[in-house]
Amino acid sequence: MQKTTRACNAVGAGAAVGLSFAESRDRLARLSKGLAHPARVQIVNMLANRPKEEKCVCGDIVDALPLSQSTVSQHLKILKETGWIRGEIDRPRICYCLIDGVVDHYLALMDRCLKKV
Repeated sequence: MQKTTRACNAVGAGAAVGLSFAESRDRLARLSKGLAHPARVQIVNMLANRPKEEKCVCGDIVDALPLSQSTVSQHLKILKETGWIRGEIDRPRICYCLIDGVVDHYLALMDRCLKKV
């Protein structure tokens, strides 16, 4: 396993506060799309529960899932597109990490959007 402590883009729960309801709803929908498959939930869970010094993972994701390399790559692409993870080239691999604060941001968006009447 390769370890690295690269900083990933930060998003915090407070980022949801300044958004309009429509912006919050749209961001919530985008992030929710990222979690719309059990494998992607598992990937986010893996990254969220790693020790702080091991936030980025190179190669271990494919080894941990009962899926082909190409299928895992497709799930990683969707997680990147929807704002959950970041992938940085760490030759010869790509190092993936959860964007800092994205879980708190997602929960804040859910709270805000579900309480809106």
